[in-house]
Amino acid sequence: MRVAFLTATEGVEQIELTQPWQAVIDAGGNPQLVSTEPGRVQAFNHLDKADTFPIDLVVSQASAEDFDGLVLPGGVANPDALRMKPEAVAFVQSFFDSGKPVAAICHAPWTLVEADRVRGRTLTSWPSLRTDIENAGGTWVDEAVQVCTAGPNTLVTSRKPDDLPVFCKTFLTEFNR
Repeated sequence: MRVAFLTATEGVEQIELTQPWQAVIDAGGNPQLVSTEPGRVQAFNHLDKADTFPIDLVVSQASAEDFDGLVLPGGVANPDALRMKPEAVAFVQSFFDSGKPVAAICHAPWTLVEADRVRGRTLTSWPSLRTDIENAGGTWVDEAVQVCTAGPNTLVTSRKPDDLPVFCKTFLTEFNR
């Protein structure tokens, strides 16, 4: 299983990148870090700088065809930066359009809103995104994990770092279907 992890070059919540990444490795998969520019991603622990991680592939050169699924880690700044990059939004859209599973946690659904892929879907997120999701035609629920199959692909969402254990278990199950 080859899984794309899409982040901006700065602002991803470190635990929301590293824990799902390790879960993919533990399941025998191959995670790939995709970002908007070459180099390294600067992760954060909430508002404090944390570690950096090497980028495997620039999104403008990436294709959903090369992956079995997409994980969108959160962090407040990360999805806000991604939604301003047309090539990142198009990459996300391509997973939905090709019927491939997507998993998003915390603030990551902002990118899904920008990609116009929450309409008619039920998802969860960090609570402050509720209005954005509803205004984009989605249904927001306050659950640790939500699996939505009411669309062309499976969408797995979670609210926050405390949900990571169930998020990882659930998206791995769905990605392996």
